Amino acid sequence: MWAQGPRPRMLGACLSLLTWLSPVVVGPGPSSDLGRRPPDPSSWTLRTQASSVRTPSLAWCTAMSCPWTRPNWTCWWPWPRATSGARSATRSWWTCFKRAIANGQRALPQDGLLDEPGLGVYKRFVRYVAYEILPREVDRHWYFYRHRSCPPPVFMASVTLAQIIVFLCYGARLNKWVLQTYHPEYMKSPLVYHPGHRARAWRFLTYMFMHVGLEQLGFNALLQLMIGVPLEMVHGLLRISLLYLAGVLAGSLTVSITDMRAPVVGGSGGVYALCSAHLANVVMNWAGMRCPYKLLRMVLALVCMSSEVGRAVWLRFSPPLPASGPQPSFMAHLAGAVVGVSMGLTILRSYEARLRDQCGWWVVLLAYGTFLLFAIFWNIFAYDLLGAHIPPPP
Repeated sequence: MWAQGPRPRMLGACLSLLTWLSPVVVGPGPSSDLGRRPPDPSSWTLRTQASSVRTPSLAWCTAMSCPWTRPNWTCWWPWPRATSGARSATRSWWTCFKRAIANGQRALPQDGLLDEPGLGVYKRFVRYVAYEILPREVDRHWYFYRHRSCPPPVFMASVTLAQIIVFLCYGARLNKWVLQTYHPEYMKSPLVYHPGHRARAWRFLTYMFMHVGLEQLGFNALLQLMIGVPLEMVHGLLRISLLYLAGVLAGSLTVSITDMRAPVVGGSGGVYALCSAHLANVVMNWAGMRCPYKLLRMVLALVCMSSEVGRAVWLRFSPPLPASGPQPSFMAHLAGAVVGVSMGLTILRSYEARLRDQCGWWVVLLAYGTFLLFAIFWNIFAYDLLGAHIPPPP
């Protein structure tokens, strides 16, 4: 944000001294100075602002127009306390930024990102992601101008690549690419969740790498790349991986409770968590979303997701081929959707805001933790108490 040289350093030193006095907002002098670098710091005007801009993790926040960088563009520079972490300072800075914008102290450029000229291919994609995911123009501008290509969205890409590799390996080994679950050797995989192998806890997550066939893998991989990658670019690896894995884990645990005899394969729990969270966020911010044809795309997404659930129900109760045991359950789809609407919506509505500062986030975590404890005790005791007839493990 700052150019190198003695003038920015001198201005920074002067502003640091003023932190002992009050929060300040620095703005350009005469409007004729816009579009060129001011000759010296004396061309800036200072005025005291209300203390409402102050946040707990910031000593204060300065707002300044940078005419030598971009005419009429607002730059915000945080001055965090020494004890604040970088991530905490950034999020508090963003809170301060939005408060100042809401109070009318500074305004963003009037032209939208769609009017931004001379963009390369990657920056056009970043602009597309901003309009697809974020509902507010201030958030879109902030994301567009601060986005960096490193680190890339590696989680969703890695999961999709691993799923494709595993599918190709089993397809070549079984010589079967559609309805692989009907092959007697398929269920012997150490990755598949089977009720007879509940003690092998890793299966409650690793089943996401196995798929019924090419059709299910193609559907899940397409959604992971079209929705999961943009979400990870905006909200980060930690949040999106947490949401995805929470949907996967909730899917297998829900099947172990509601469909006790059925196995589970496929990453549909995580996929439906991402999709339902994104769709719910779009609906709740309908007026602010600028993605084109949003109503048509919403209808198509719901039709495709419903069709996939219907297909899973059909394979579960009306298998088209003779099978040695129950076919994979469809309850993981529904569990993932519930996780997306609850936990996922809370995450997506908290762009550049700390989740731990929100009461709703702790309510969601408490509910999810309660479900996990109930599911664990259910898997330990309920099968024996209810006398469930579990098919023999392969």
